[in-house]
Amino acid sequence: MSSLAMPAPEAATLARRAEIVAALRAIVPGEGTVDHETGMRPYETDGLTAYRQMPFVVVLPETVEQVAAVLRYCHENNIRVVPRGAGTSLSGGALPLADAVLLSMMRFNRILDIDFDNRTATVQPGVTNLAVTQAVAHAGFYYAPDPSSQIACSIGGNVAENSGGVHCLKYGLTTNNVLGLEVVTIEGEVLRFGGKHLDQEGYDWLAFMVGSEGLLGVVTEVTVRILRSPETARAVLIGFPDAEDAGRCVAAIIAAGIIPGGMEMMDRPAIHAAEDFVHAGYPRDVDALLIVELDGPQVEVDHLLGEVERIGRAHGATHCRVSESEEERATFWAGRKAAFPAVGRISPDYMCMDGTIPRRELPTVLKRMAELSQKHGLRVANVFHAGDGNLHPLILFDANEPGELDRAEAFGADILRLCVEVGGCLTGEHGVGVEKRDLMDAMFSEDDLKQQQRVKCAFDAGHLLNPGKVFPTLHRCAELGRMHVHHGQLPFPDIPRF
Repeated sequence: MSSLAMPAPEAATLARRAEIVAALRAIVPGEGTVDHETGMRPYETDGLTAYRQMPFVVVLPETVEQVAAVLRYCHENNIRVVPRGAGTSLSGGALPLADAVLLSMMRFNRILDIDFDNRTATVQPGVTNLAVTQAVAHAGFYYAPDPSSQIACSIGGNVAENSGGVHCLKYGLTTNNVLGLEVVTIEGEVLRFGGKHLDQEGYDWLAFMVGSEGLLGVVTEVTVRILRSPETARAVLIGFPDAEDAGRCVAAIIAAGIIPGGMEMMDRPAIHAAEDFVHAGYPRDVDALLIVELDGPQVEVDHLLGEVERIGRAHGATHCRVSESEEERATFWAGRKAAFPAVGRISPDYMCMDGTIPRRELPTVLKRMAELSQKHGLRVANVFHAGDGNLHPLILFDANEPGELDRAEAFGADILRLCVEVGGCLTGEHGVGVEKRDLMDAMFSEDDLKQQQRVKCAFDAGHLLNPGKVFPTLHRCAELGRMHVHHGQLPFPDIPRF
């Protein structure tokens, strides 16, 4: 396991463990409070398995009242809390702390309401992403965001990390598909933001909460937008002998005014791993493969498929294959969605990165990543959402080999710095967590980070919710809140203050 600087455990909290566990068990009785090592072991890490820490205690509430009571108790007793969904986070967002209550929301697993007239579904945060689509599919609806982990990842975790998926190019990320939230603050106050209506009045609280990585509150209910399933959806595989040509093709498709339902790219190592695992019919004699899906009325889809194939050929494509049935289309996507476990078959360990770049920079970044692979002496397999420039390089390494994890981390950091350098950002959908925390100053100035922390302070002045995540240097709220008064005059005295 790699070393990672995290907040030092509070000695007073550790000394009171038996008392704290007893108090939590009174709130969430029976199996809802877990304090023995065997029961807590599954919670010691999330999808970023390079980092592990046994929790202080695990609590699995079933009601909003229990969540509020747990958070209120922790606030009153100055105890840290780490919220957790399904644990599929790839940035260490749910990494436990040695002195923090790990609050698992997976018992909140009910679909509360499906409203086809208003095209919404209201669910608890432990409902899996795929379960939402399965619950509405019989009426011809679906939930658009579809991370590759959708069979396991929870809606609450999707909200925390602002997850996307292969169809986020056309239909948006989680933030574009969430209409309302119920949130419990660290003080135990239950708040509601938005609802079934199109827009909420006043401040855009949903924008704060979606992607807040458990730093501002604990989500207990989510209202999402459901969409009508398209009349037709077909996918085309386009293979290229050169990855840079594939990158140029992506930009050309968007420049032509075509917005596919999804547009994914895989390089040779990922293609071969996925094909060996799923047998999706991917060509093995290409260096890069695009999967482009068009959806909508059949006449439009047929026309756009022809245009996409024409653009592909103009950029050097040597392979084009259009799905001829719904089963074949699903098989094309099955290979892409299984790429992460497939790569796990060819390497003892891998680190899945997440950065976003302008589409026009795809050729440059692919070339630079190949150079970085040589520099660090580690292989990389590329699988990413090409349409919106969201890269997911998989750095292959062996944690049992001395120094390889450190080299993998250094390689990943160089990739993320490259993303920022070309005009992109550190994350697209995995969040910052601990993985990118110490790179935040590569993208944000000190003033930017302080302003972000002021938002954190407004919700959680004691920094009790998910501490040690996102911010490389944590400032005290009192320090951030200082206001300079010059000659007895406040700055901007005409601005209302509350």
